[in-house]
This record gives sequence, C-alpha cells and structure tokens, in this order.
Amino acid sequence: MPLFSNKFSPKKTPTRKAGIFLANKDFSPKRIEKELGPNIGPIRLKLGEQETVFESGVWIPESGKIGGTYKENEKLKKEMKRLEEENNLLKLKFEVLLDMLTQSTAEFNSQKEELDRLKRNSSYNKDSDS
Repeated sequence: MPLFSNKFSPKKTPTRKAGIFLANKDFSPKRIEKELGPNIGPIRLKLGEQETVFESGVWIPESGKIGGTYKENEKLKKEMKRLEEENNLLKLKFEVLLDMLTQSTAEFNSQKEELDRLKRNSSYNKDSDS
C-alpha cells in the first residue's frame, strides 16, 4: 500500500448495460404519440394537498393555500400593470396640458405687449397732433 494514498477517493462505478433493454424498445416520437396520445398536455405534480402545473417554463400552483395566493398575486400584478399604464397616460396628458398653458400664456403676454405698444404709439400720435 502506498504511503500517501487517498483513502477517500470513490471507486469508479461500472457502466450499465442498458443497451440490452433499449434494443427492444422503440422510443421514436410516433411510438410515444401512439402510446400516450397525440396531446399529452401540461405536466402536473401532486404532493399531498398541493397540485402544480408546469406551463411556459414555470411551476404554477393550482390548489391549496399557495394556489389561491398565486392567483390573487396574478390578479394584483395585472391590476398594477393597468394602473401603471393609466398613470403614464395621465402624466402624458398633464404634460400636454402644461405645454398648452405655457403656449397660451406666452401668446397672451405677447399680445399684451403689442397692445401696450400700440396704445403708447396712439397716445404719442395724439399728443404730437395737438
């Protein structure tokens, strides 16, 4: 026995002889469809009272406390998204109204200055005529 051997290194496991079993089975998609049906459906998992479904790469709880909570959270997320979109629309409307108010105020001031200038010119012309 060597002096510095590693006692904790695991032994290599022998390879399985799975080729014997696979040779008799046909795992083609046509064979699977024939045995399981054309529409297998989503993957369902039930552990105790909890039942979940694998859809779009996510496990979605369907029953129990967690299922109800998940459904409520999904409703709240949809409502939150709707409110955010409504808030963005209201912000946009506010910005447009503020721009319109600014423009009308600027036009009013411009017209007021023009009116004052015309009044001064009118009074100056009256004074010079006399």
